Amino acid sequence: MEPTREQRIWQVVLAIPQGRVASYGQVADMAGLGRQARFVGSALGMLPEGHSVPWFRVIRNTGQIAFPDGSDTFIRQKDLLEQEGVEVVNGRVSMQRFRWRP
Repeated sequence: MEPTREQRIWQVVLAIPQGRVASYGQVADMAGLGRQARFVGSALGMLPEGHSVPWFRVIRNTGQIAFPDGSDTFIRQKDLLEQEGVEVVNGRVSMQRFRWRP
């Protein structure tokens, strides 16, 4: 049985190594979904309870965290990234330094 689009996205995100990030567009491309970066965000929002997918490693192509600055989810994502050694300055990650290059 063919994996769903969501499952293909989750598989790509599971492959992102600790201490690295990928953009929504990069994940969409690697999942074979072309330019469906927005769908990546939707698929990550559909993760089932108790999952192990490191959703927090996916950020905007500019390096910016997509959630509103100061929101609970923004703070959670920032904290999880920093725990892995990813430097977050003003809500932004250096894509040059931390982008995953498989």
